[in-house]
Amino acid sequence: MTAKQTAYVVSSLRANAATVRTLVDNEVRCTWPGGSKNLVMGQNIYAGTGQNPQWEDTWIVTKFLLHPGVAATATCTTYARVASLYKQTSAVRIAGGSLRFADTSVDNAANGKPLDDEMPYGDLPVDSTHRTVRQPALPITTAPAGLHQLNVFGDVDYQVCARGVACDKTGSSTARFTLIVNQWNAAGTKVCHTDSSTSSVTKTVPYWVHHVVVPLYTPHFAVSTAPGCAPVFNAYVRVDWLRGQTGAVQGTAVGLPDRRGSASTHRSAMSHLYIVPA
Repeated sequence: MTAKQTAYVVSSLRANAATVRTLVDNEVRCTWPGGSKNLVMGQNIYAGTGQNPQWEDTWIVTKFLLHPGVAATATCTTYARVASLYKQTSAVRIAGGSLRFADTSVDNAANGKPLDDEMPYGDLPVDSTHRTVRQPALPITTAPAGLHQLNVFGDVDYQVCARGVACDKTGSSTARFTLIVNQWNAAGTKVCHTDSSTSSVTKTVPYWVHHVVVPLYTPHFAVSTAPGCAPVFNAYVRVDWLRGQTGAVQGTAVGLPDRRGSASTHRSAMSHLYIVPA
């Protein structure tokens, strides 16, 4: 890759036929001389009994923009991170998957960096007291002139029950997730064009599933050239708690072992938002 180049990485992983309830993560780790970028998404998979098919067989997709910022060769590897959630060992079938560079020439922001943002470490709870969070979020950013459309992605890892909160293990958490895209005037002080109509979904997550990937997508957001509109944008996922247990939007994961049995660890981003201009 050149120092200015940004690539779009997409990793898909299908997991099923677990012998007991099992954590399955799709982690992508990209490295180049002097740098790295890691991103992980996942959920708990129920045992393959056929009683809960929507939680027994799932595709987990991890996708993001890669921008080393230097001229280098970047190598990306997909890892299936699997852990038994019982005292006995578990087995799970990785039934399919792929890792690819969906685009090797993604337009950057005017500052030369990708149009993306990742939540830092720390989970953000939502409940009856704090009903809404707006994360992940891309702050107001200037893009190059001449863009016609934006493809906007917001991927949330949503967890049932925040850490340290008492939970009903027979319960669930229900939330609504809406991806909102705004275009601003040149000063970034007034919205001139917005869209939240094409990407909204409601999810109910059982306690034992623990966390799920909620992918959101607003395709073909038209860049307005009307008076008072500039190539200045922001976007965020609005997460509205609706009912049930406390939920949380998950930030960057820390302390992940580098490999099975390894004492060395690393971080991997989780909930994130990015834009692929067209």
